[in-house]
Amino acid sequence: MSSKVPRIETERLILRRMSFDDWPDYVSMLASKRSAHMGGPYDAEGAWAMFCRDAAQWDFFSVGALMIDEKSTGHCVGQVGINFGPPFPEYELGWLVYPDAEGKGYAFEAATALSDWAFNARGLPTLVSYIAPENDRSLVLANRLGAVLDQNAARPDPDDLVFRHPKG
Repeated sequence: MSSKVPRIETERLILRRMSFDDWPDYVSMLASKRSAHMGGPYDAEGAWAMFCRDAAQWDFFSVGALMIDEKSTGHCVGQVGINFGPPFPEYELGWLVYPDAEGKGYAFEAATALSDWAFNARGLPTLVSYIAPENDRSLVLANRLGAVLDQNAARPDPDDLVFRHPKG
């Protein structure tokens, strides 16, 4: 199954296809302690595997990762994506922002836009977020997005909390 990767614009952001130009900031983020709630830190080989998976999911499942650019500067501030495939029991909405972009509402804006696309354009029946219990910032964001804890949902990591997102 092949899919056209969407380009989604919000008031402040452009969500766009990944490019190799995104690799240096991506690998730096995944090598840092900030990736601990995503199974990291990762070495370059592990980060490369995730980078390629994020991009390849578009061809396999018509979902995947989009990079988040500030409209005003063109600066990439992070990534938002919908993961699916063998490691994921359900379609998972995930996000990461680079350190200099924290606290500006970019993850909320990007996740809202991508979940709207997922439900309305892609027609997904449901979205969840798998979140490590100690990942306070993502727990707050999931709640802000209106997601509700689903104690009975399957999860890739038995310690993860699963938040189910409402159809917008």
